Amino acid sequence: MDISHLHLHVRDRALAEGFYRRWFGLATKRSDDDITFMTGDRDFLLALMHDPTPAPVPPWFHFGMRVDSAGGVRDLLAAMQAARVPIVKPLYEDDTFASFRCADPDAHAIEVYWDGS
Repeated sequence: MDISHLHLHVRDRALAEGFYRRWFGLATKRSDDDITFMTGDRDFLLALMHDPTPAPVPPWFHFGMRVDSAGGVRDLLAAMQAARVPIVKPLYEDDTFASFRCADPDAHAIEVYWDGS
């Protein structure tokens, strides 16, 4: 058994879809008037539900996007910084792990990480 989807409330679905498409390569699998389902290389769905006033998430809440290498983490961080994507936790790196956290347009924290252990 595995976790199969994450449901987020967003103010502007088109903006959120564009963010996840641009930065994480997700593709829209299905969309209707209220919800969009996006997917990547694995069998996981990101559900984006329109909500004009989503409840704030706790400051500790985040979810992760895994990349293939520590260099991939550093490269994505540099690209996001150049595009002024909010970085909410700076780069951490050691021999077996690298990560940083960015924020999507609705301030959901996303940990971009590589785990080489």
